[in-house]
Amino acid sequence: MEGLLKFITCGSVDDGKSTLIGHMLYDAKLLFADQEHALELDSRVGSREGKIDYSLLLDGLMAEREQGITIDVAYRYFTTERRSFIVADTPGHEEYTRNMAVGASFADLAVILVDATQGILSQTRRHARICVLMGIRYFVFAVNKMDLVHYSQREFLKIEKEIRKLAIDLELSHVTVIPVSATEGDNITLKYSNMPWYAGQTLLDYLETVNIEEGTEEPGFLMPVQRVCRPNHSFRGFQGQIESGTVQIDDEITILPSREKARVASILVTDQKSVFARKGQAVTISLNREVDVSRGCVLVADTELTVSTMFTATILWMDDQELMQGKNFLIKLGTKTIPASVMDIKYRIDINTGEQIATSKLYKNEIAVCDIATASPIVYDTFSGHKGLGSFILIDRVTNMTSACGVVEHSLRRSENIVWQKLDITREIRAGKMGQKPVTLWFTGLSGSGKSALANEIEKRLSLDGKYTMLLDGDNIRMGLNKNLGFEPEDRIENIRRIAEVAKLMNDAGLIVLTSFISPFASDRQNARTIIGDENFIEIYVSTPLEECERRDVKGLYQKARTGKIPNFTGISSPYEAPKHAEIVIDTGRQPLEESVRIVLEQLAPYLTDDAG
Repeated sequence: MEGLLKFITCGSVDDGKSTLIGHMLYDAKLLFADQEHALELDSRVGSREGKIDYSLLLDGLMAEREQGITIDVAYRYFTTERRSFIVADTPGHEEYTRNMAVGASFADLAVILVDATQGILSQTRRHARICVLMGIRYFVFAVNKMDLVHYSQREFLKIEKEIRKLAIDLELSHVTVIPVSATEGDNITLKYSNMPWYAGQTLLDYLETVNIEEGTEEPGFLMPVQRVCRPNHSFRGFQGQIESGTVQIDDEITILPSREKARVASILVTDQKSVFARKGQAVTISLNREVDVSRGCVLVADTELTVSTMFTATILWMDDQELMQGKNFLIKLGTKTIPASVMDIKYRIDINTGEQIATSKLYKNEIAVCDIATASPIVYDTFSGHKGLGSFILIDRVTNMTSACGVVEHSLRRSENIVWQKLDITREIRAGKMGQKPVTLWFTGLSGSGKSALANEIEKRLSLDGKYTMLLDGDNIRMGLNKNLGFEPEDRIENIRRIAEVAKLMNDAGLIVLTSFISPFASDRQNARTIIGDENFIEIYVSTPLEECERRDVKGLYQKARTGKIPNFTGISSPYEAPKHAEIVIDTGRQPLEESVRIVLEQLAPYLTDDAG
């Protein structure tokens, strides 16, 4: 029997994906008697006038049956005499492209359906590109609904020509084209007399015999560490799944990112001792000496991986909100999860033509090439080198939703050539001389909330108390460092990023930094917290209501915004996302400035405790 085949069915909406797989299971006698009986009963009220509706085997959600479309990924496990299969039936509607990408991430082969009455559509091209992005190398294009074009060889050849052109554009190496009728069963499990001109295999026959292992071996031994196991003081094992290669006792391995070397002392496969382990096995490996290993480290031998903080990647953007340059995320690559940001969107790829189009924003379901920077060095490889360490997801730090998936194309040379210079005079030494704890007090609130006046008064009090401080005000910064930035969302992101980097450098100089910026977006403030460091970032939310801010309107800005003279004005034409977990909250409309200063200083005291030196 051939090995397990994991495949995906995809294509545009209503191309017949669920029907095709359902008919295959039905014809191959892979259903239990009660499933077959239930299918026949359900089909009586289906959309085929009492004939069997094979899609009902896959479309299990009520909304799917009502609309006649697939919404979620449906996985089916089945076995024939020659092979075992796992199939992911994925939705074709553009709205559910995220679900399709999830299905593609597990598959070795893609069955892409093409409607014979319509040919290749934009969503067909998008799905093909996503399959390539996910590393799928084997493709079957099933030209479906041949019964609706009267089994015309001419129509099939016309569509096949389109498919071959698409295969060249996407550099697909293993492509098979099969004419089928999912409703009638032609060329799914058996050949019928409707297409005597077709001499190739049926779909099931091809799936049972295709060899997907050829040329897929990845170089060397590689195991990302998922967990450090220490049941007692005498044993320390590193657990994970072997992504490539083999390992045996006494092999010398390298631990990344530290590049320390050690030899394998023991191997456990589940709970059984072994002298040898191979790709795909979950193992516990102990080493012959103590080394620094934690979750996210990688054990390697006989292969080269990259350790750096920047790389170029191709991503599929899946979030409802657009992606802008500079936005901060969590990146999960291998078993490591750390902060990262999209530094630069180099270009997006036109789904239909493959053209590279310059852009600074990405919208849902678009594919683009970007430069990504991580907060600390991470171990990775190109996707073509090792899939396990060449693919990743980006997670929104506020909503915790997966915003994008992607693959590493290459490292950025500057990330390997630029190394952080360690200085002899450290932050701790500078702070010790000043006798203070260097932190950033991040004042946020609407225009007119009183944050600048409050920050200014608090700086004066801290200075009188012998503290060394620096106040960064929004308007002052925009007149100098950030004078080239506007007020579009991408400019606001970059404005806050630069300020956070400056605040961090000033903290390193030992100073207490006060910043007064509207900083309206929660994700930007979270990005600033990440840059500065959670332990050094104190968010002070000046929560003065909009009505009070507008009543003050010392600069006349609200009046201009109300009349449309100032676009993207926070609180009027652009939203303000109020902090949910600020360290300090103060409403300057409830008491005089002097009282607000006293309240904030009282709450600040524990954060300013001198731990320097």
